[in-house]
Amino acid sequence: MPISPYIKETMTSKGAGVIRKMFEEGIKLKSIHGDENVFDFSLGNPDLDPPAKVAESIEKLAKIREKNFHGYMPNAGYPFAREAMAQKTAKEQGVPVQGDCVVMSVGAAGAINALLKAILSPGDNVVVPSPFFTEYRHYVRNFGGTLIEVPAKSDFSPDVEAIKKALTPETAALLINSPNNPTGRVYSEDELKQLADVLTEHGKKCRRMPYLICDEPYRAIVYDGIKVAPAFPVYPSSVVVTSFAKNFSLPGERIGYICVNPACPDKDDLVSACIFCTRILGYVNAPALMQRVVAETWDADADFSLYKKRRDELVSILDDVGIEHANPEGAFYLWCKVPEKYGDDDMAFCDYMKKYLILASPGSAFGGKGYFRLAYCVSEQSIINSRKAFTAAMKDL
Repeated sequence: MPISPYIKETMTSKGAGVIRKMFEEGIKLKSIHGDENVFDFSLGNPDLDPPAKVAESIEKLAKIREKNFHGYMPNAGYPFAREAMAQKTAKEQGVPVQGDCVVMSVGAAGAINALLKAILSPGDNVVVPSPFFTEYRHYVRNFGGTLIEVPAKSDFSPDVEAIKKALTPETAALLINSPNNPTGRVYSEDELKQLADVLTEHGKKCRRMPYLICDEPYRAIVYDGIKVAPAFPVYPSSVVVTSFAKNFSLPGERIGYICVNPACPDKDDLVSACIFCTRILGYVNAPALMQRVVAETWDADADFSLYKKRRDELVSILDDVGIEHANPEGAFYLWCKVPEKYGDDDMAFCDYMKKYLILASPGSAFGGKGYFRLAYCVSEQSIINSRKAFTAAMKDL
């Protein structure tokens, strides 16, 4: 057989890459029906312009003709970029952070993969509250690990007791995403402390302290005065992985970083392992130009009020047509319940919605069977125009 049986089976399964498939199908539908008549809520592809400071930095740096300006640097990234990300993390976490805690990465996905490669041995597992970002399954499987999915509470907050029961001596990490993709849930300070207590108790009993991995690309996108609680002050063995894809609308530039809590007992070993894994996974280093850009602009002001406005407009439509949903506290997704007629068959309901040129992501991809996700990082006009389509779709059920 020319390719791995596992890869063959996974990539051809019905649920494989379903979000990207919806996105690509949307492109085809738009070519047939026109952009204005297709309502593509499938992909979390931020459509706000990058902050002016970021655009100006890209323009300025692109004109520089210094020798080796775009050449290799240390695998961990430029020292000045690592220091800048340490400043950013210190501001967010409320504790001092130094550049030697940081490894620049190829987006948040590259950061997670390098980190998991560094910490997982065959037979290990990673615990995650569900629903969760769909690619976590693949990232953990890449390195011989198993993803243990623990359903969240009805309000999509972490079920701390269930997580406690799911931990085993082979648990290498608890992976959380706040604000959460796909629910928009933001974990509170108290919830983080409870999780830290559970991990600490488990670590002492098993003599293996699981890492708390905080996947935070949506940290800056929050609403209604809510703040994302910091993990570093409450749990020493915590690690932040993040990127500038969502807050600066730079998903295609693939720039992010890993930051290990300076209080982590094996901080130096873990950072060194992440650097090594960045190299042997073939990333080599994060993009040189974008390291320079974010080092200059990490504190740029970004206005997310349009996302809040779009959230409220889409919520109004869903409420009017009778689609149940969570109230997102951050990110730019609405997590919606499949109508009763379809039971928990989210795949079938998303197929039904396509008849009305509405593209949504089935919840099964996120470990949330019976739900579907709408990404509202689309134009306000598209949301407004979608009202008739949603109304017709629900009326015809």
